[in-house]
Amino acid sequence: VQLVESGGGLVQAGGSLRLSCVASGTIFSINAMGWYRQAPGKERELVAAISSGGSTRYADSVKGRFTISRDNAKRTLYLQMNSLKPEDTAMYYCAASEAHLWEMRATTTAYWGQGTQVTVSS
Repeated sequence: VQLVESGGGLVQAGGSLRLSCVASGTIFSINAMGWYRQAPGKERELVAAISSGGSTRYADSVKGRFTISRDNAKRTLYLQMNSLKPEDTAMYYCAASEAHLWEMRATTTAYWGQGTQVTVSS
């Protein structure tokens, strides 16, 4: 499975960005896809994830501001980020996992994109 992200950039606090991730290769074994982020000096954290059936989960810090979605026909995963805060600044990674939605963790996620930088200025 190959994952290619796009859509990061620099935005002012309160602004919005939409990240996209196009998947290619054999994905029949993938049960969940998601977005992780990692800021300098911090651990990689799961921001949002979505199952093959459309169920979702979010980190508490982004609930109500971020929305994850997928377009299966286009093999594309999205992350709509609204009301961005400086603390959202990080490298964002698309990920695909054979684990189920609530079992998805960075340590067991097999497939990663190269990352896209999101910077939110105050």
